[in-house]
Amino acid sequence: MKCGEVVYEVQSTVLRDNCGYAMETGKFFHNLMERKDFETWLDNISVTFLSLTDLQKNETLDHLISLSGAVQLRHLSNNLETLLKRDFLKLLPLELSFYLLKWLDPQTLLTCCLVSKQWNKVISACTEVWQTACKNLGWQIDDSVQDALHWKKVYLKAILRMKQLEDHEAFETSSLIGHSARVYALYYKDGLLCTGSDDLSAKLWDVSTGQCVYGIQTHTCAAVKFDEQKLVTGSFDNTVACWEWSSGARTQHFRGHTGAVFSVDYNDELDILVSGSADFTVKVWALSAGTCLNTLTGHTEWVTKVVLQKCKVKSLLHSPGDYILLSADKYEIKIWPIGREINCKCLKTLSVSEDRSICLQPRLHFDGKYIVCSSALGLYQWDFASYDILRVIKTPEIANLALLGFGDIFALLFDNRYLYIMDLRTESLISRWPLPEYRKSKRGSSFLAGEASWLNGLDGHNDTGLVFATSMPDHSIHLVLWKEHG
Repeated sequence: MKCGEVVYEVQSTVLRDNCGYAMETGKFFHNLMERKDFETWLDNISVTFLSLTDLQKNETLDHLISLSGAVQLRHLSNNLETLLKRDFLKLLPLELSFYLLKWLDPQTLLTCCLVSKQWNKVISACTEVWQTACKNLGWQIDDSVQDALHWKKVYLKAILRMKQLEDHEAFETSSLIGHSARVYALYYKDGLLCTGSDDLSAKLWDVSTGQCVYGIQTHTCAAVKFDEQKLVTGSFDNTVACWEWSSGARTQHFRGHTGAVFSVDYNDELDILVSGSADFTVKVWALSAGTCLNTLTGHTEWVTKVVLQKCKVKSLLHSPGDYILLSADKYEIKIWPIGREINCKCLKTLSVSEDRSICLQPRLHFDGKYIVCSSALGLYQWDFASYDILRVIKTPEIANLALLGFGDIFALLFDNRYLYIMDLRTESLISRWPLPEYRKSKRGSSFLAGEASWLNGLDGHNDTGLVFATSMPDHSIHLVLWKEHG
């Protein structure tokens, strides 16, 4: 072996021995610190670190990162992702998650449902959030429903229906054909529509199928009302008649008016029938006997509407459960007690102008708590307990809207061109539907609203069936129906 090679071998051996010694020494001290002093050292460092300002902490971290190798940086990266991207809906108690979710709008919540299955599960089960969203859309809330996922489904159905209303796509039309002369009288109940015509007949139609269920020969009909067994008609021949559907026989004939009978109502429990006439009077009849019990005077115009309704509020003049009679003419609404005494006095007269400069529309709404009627000035709502005007709803953009139906949430209105839905909470028109050239009637008998429960709030089930019906110049009946949910 040459001298150079010997020197190289010696140097290599020494270096190897020294490195081995150094490595062993480092390993020894590392193990020694981990075993005895590391936890104490770490605690001291932590106390010092926590005492620093935010700027000093940042500088410390920057320095430590600069001293770190690949293993430490990889470790840091993996743990930072876990620390910074915590799923708070998964970590928080459910009650606290629900509280936070209440601050988000429904559209944002629907977007959040797409984040993960866990988020969708938690958000979908937040009953209060979806119930509130449904209420804001005018939806009825049934608190007895226990299914936690139910109300999100209802909201999705609600938002679809409201979008259809906004886009004027919620309805469809149909026609009933069968009369051979003018149709003056309409009445709707439980999916059945009764029509009375100048062709001396009355027909009962199944709205869902368009089929005529009954057709009987009558007098000329100016007003109709029916139940399962009978039909009551007011006529231009100044009489009222009661007919049996099954046989078509006239079972009672009420004579006494000296003008056409424009409106009728009855109550089997009281055995009473009331009628309003062009002779300016209202008559109260014994329904089964056909005898006149009372004639109510005081109107100075045709009596175009009579309503017999049970009172639901208490006042100085009546109690809940009392039956009340309302009669309306061109300018006034009169409120009468129902009794058998002769010459009973009117309890109250309502009007929108003392000088009779403003006419009332012929349609009248009374549910036992509120009286609503429309005029050229807008919709008037009276509190039945106090007879005070609660509010006047005006629609400056559209004048002379006529009332069809009035509820807690919505009102159904129309004019010569359109059918309208108003949100009563904002007093704004939210939907409209075009109407054909229907037959006009100053008495309001040739058009009516269909199903009315949705006016107190939609529920996903009551937006079906008839919305509006009117008679046409060609003697047919034009129907506006709810379109089935998409």
